[in-house]
Amino acid sequence: MSDDTSALHESRGARMAALVERRWAMLSFLIVALFVAVAAFAGIHQATMPQARVETVSPTRLHLGGEFVETNLGSAVEPDGSVTVRAIGQEYSFTPQCMVVPADTPITFRAASPDVIHGFLIQGTNVNTMLVPGYVSVISARFDEPGEHLMPCQEFCGVGHEGMWGKVKVIDKAEFLKLADAKPRLSCVE
Repeated sequence: MSDDTSALHESRGARMAALVERRWAMLSFLIVALFVAVAAFAGIHQATMPQARVETVSPTRLHLGGEFVETNLGSAVEPDGSVTVRAIGQEYSFTPQCMVVPADTPITFRAASPDVIHGFLIQGTNVNTMLVPGYVSVISARFDEPGEHLMPCQEFCGVGHEGMWGKVKVIDKAEFLKLADAKPRLSCVE
């Protein structure tokens, strides 16, 4: 009789273990399905998609002519009053290393890389993009108040990566316009 009871307990235990295992498997499947659904929703309804328009540039000729020649780097006032900042990220520095921009003004950052992938991050802001060789990265920003922001490369680019950083100096708009009248391209490294 004890053998019958023992077999009954083992049979009941096996059924219970199978039930628990099925529940955990179902829970795991539901979690994966939820992740897929969230990614699909974000991609379709919140336009989390790649850029529709991509600008290319020759990384081997980047510094020789065109938009990213050294004399064209830095901040410049556009005819509509906005400011465009052109920069290059290369192993292991940003050029210009320090950028001057006005407060309370629309700013467009246009940056490129001639060598490897670099990160372009301005701390304390929503400016965060990657500089991929052969492509121009464009991102818009507006700084509400004067101050300084660090700009580290947040994408590992080689053994000197930890020393690759820059600075964005936000100054009063009137002061910036006065400086821009005297010089067409501005940076705080003169």
